[in-house]
Order: sequence, then C-alpha cells, then structure tokens
Amino acid sequence: MVQQQDSGITTCIGPHQLAGPVILAPMAGVTDRPFRALCRRLGAGLVVGEMVTSDPSLWHTRKSRLRMDHRGEPGPRAVQIAGGDAEMLATAARLNAEQGAEIIDINMGCPAKKVCNKAAGSALLRDEALVAEILDTVVAAVDVPVTLKIRTGWCAESNNAVRIARLAEDAGIQALAVHGRHRQQRYQGEAEYETIAEVASRVSIPVFANGDITSPEKARRVLDYTGADAVMVGRGAQGNPWIFREISHYLRHGEILPAPSDAERRDVLGSHLDALHAFYGDHMGVRIARKHLGWYLSSDRRLDDDGRRQLKATFNGLTSTQAQRDFIDELFRHDPASAPERVARAVAHHGTRAA
Repeated sequence: MVQQQDSGITTCIGPHQLAGPVILAPMAGVTDRPFRALCRRLGAGLVVGEMVTSDPSLWHTRKSRLRMDHRGEPGPRAVQIAGGDAEMLATAARLNAEQGAEIIDINMGCPAKKVCNKAAGSALLRDEALVAEILDTVVAAVDVPVTLKIRTGWCAESNNAVRIARLAEDAGIQALAVHGRHRQQRYQGEAEYETIAEVASRVSIPVFANGDITSPEKARRVLDYTGADAVMVGRGAQGNPWIFREISHYLRHGEILPAPSDAERRDVLGSHLDALHAFYGDHMGVRIARKHLGWYLSSDRRLDDDGRRQLKATFNGLTSTQAQRDFIDELFRHDPASAPERVARAVAHHGTRAA
C-alpha cells in the first residue's frame, strides 16, 4: 500500500510503514546484523537479512545461526528464505515468524549456481506453476506479510516478470522487488528498467526497483521512469552506507548532501569494525572485516588506485582486532598521499601475515 503524506510518498508492507523509500537489499555474506544496523542508522527505510535456507535441518550450522540472529533489532524485521519446495518454504516461514520475523521475503532472484542448481532462487522463474504453488502455500502458512524478490526472467528469451508479478499479487504477496537483469546476466552489463516499469503498471502492490542504484540522481531517474514505490540498493551500499541518507534527502529535497566528513568516515568505519568483532568474535570478525574495509577503500576518493592497493594489502595482513582498529585511526591521521606507508609502519608492531 502507498500512502500520500505531506512529506511525500510512504510505502507500507502490510501493517508496517517503511521509514523511507530506500531499502537495503538482502545480500548473502553482506547484510549481517552489524551491517543492517549501520544502514538503518544511516537512513535505510527497511533492511532485509541474508538469505536463509528453507531446510530447518541445516539451521544448526554457525552460518545459519548468525544469519538468523536479529536480537535487538527494531522492527520491522525482514527475513529472506530460499528453496524450491513449497511445504519446506512454508515451514521455514512459519518457524522464522515464531522467532520474531515480521516480514518474510521469498528469494526468486539469486543467480548463484549453487542455489539455481537446487531449483531455487531465480531458477524458479522457469516454472510458473511451482512459483504459484510456493506463493500460495507460504502466504497461507503465516500471519505476517510475505514479499517476493525476482529478476526479469531466466534469460533474455523468457522475460516473464509481469506474469510472475500477477501471480504474486493474486497469491497475496504484499510487495515485490524486481532486479532489472535476467538470471543469465548475473551482475554483468547494465540493469534495464523497462520491465520494472511494466510490472509497476500492471500490479497494485508496492514495487521496489533494484539494480545499479548507485547515486541519488540515479535513484530519482529510476523512480520517475518505472513508477516504482521505492528503490532497493544492494552493491551500491558496499563501502558506502551513507547512500541511504543521500538518496532519501535528494528524493525529498532535490539537493545533494555534502559527502561525509573524514571524521564521520573514521567513526563509521571504526564502529562497523567494532560491531563485526563483537558479533562474530575476534577470529572470524577480523576475517570478515577485510572485505568491508576493501569496499570502504574503493569508495575513498582521497586515495589513488596504487594507494588503495597498498592499504588493502596491509589491512588483509592484520591478524588482530586492535591492529585493525589502529589501521582506521592511522588512515585518517595522515595526508592520503603518505597514508599507505605511514599506516603500514604504525600497525607493524601488532604483527601481520602475508596478505
């Protein structure tokens, strides 16, 4: 449901009013609890957890337990489930709802081979009868809203997003996210928005436009072109969680916010590292922090490509939480041109390993 308010357009998923028109897309290995909390704090109107298998017998693993950890999170808490069996997906939805999930999202968009080979993710788009069965069964199994994430189709010759969208609306799906690529594209090439526009014009449930949303201006153009109710940001948030407040501000006021100051970047990077270390523990937290820091460095305009490479290599060689924290402090203490050498010297006494 979309409501018109003085401040603009507000989207609701069932009884839940979203805090803004910019949504964090679910990304396996990325949208864990620390990252969700950070993006929510920086303006995401809704955050969706990492994809969880629909097979409860696999939930005992550490990876699944961490992915299902939503302790302390404000609502609405959205959990994404993936699988190819309607009854198993329904059971997974029901169990997650019992554990506090307030929105259940069904994954029919993941292009990964290991998911598609199990007839899940975007592979489901090839079987519209099974899609209808899954949607009907899951919606009937829970009292919380159920949403769906899809691609435009399996391949260029089978663009069936509009038919899937109609099936979703008929089944009682409360909102639909559409990534503007078919499965065979994976993440290559540019997203297309014609299909999203057609979907939005053919259903009355909220539609979220996903794919290559990397700037406030791009978000505005995509919303205007597609008629979607919100944008969903995935890879554009990696290393740039500020994108949520920047897009929200631009959509509301039509002006670009100043880039975050170095002091804010230092504080956000430091708090993100602390949260990762606390959530995963020292050993695993140090390893997971490496990819996030790599993304932050890639978006740091103070640095040139050579500086980024040197700093990534240094950070990837750090083996302790304190060394990683000191790295962040040193990174913003010096002129960017001298940062790689100075940071390397400053953290060397902690001990490193080969990157």
